[in-house]
Amino acid sequence: MNRILEMRSKLAVLEPVALEIIDESHLHAGHAGARNGGGHYVLQITSRQFSGKSTIARHRMIYSALGEMMQSQIHALNIQASTPESAQSK
Repeated sequence: MNRILEMRSKLAVLEPVALEIIDESHLHAGHAGARNGGGHYVLQITSRQFSGKSTIARHRMIYSALGEMMQSQIHALNIQASTPESAQSK
């Protein structure tokens, strides 16, 4: 399974109503994390589970869902986590 599909599968536990993962690893070729095999990603996720949660709590939920991937396969993750209500107001 490729990395983005694996990330999508793991993030399904958050029941996202919108999910986009952009692989920016090619922009970081030669970077220390890239040399070790970790990718650079932008994650845009909208979930009702984020309602009432701080930004830090949302990020912790995402890190928990991704689990071991955060230790080995993901070097950098730019997270944009929103609720359906806040996503509509953008």
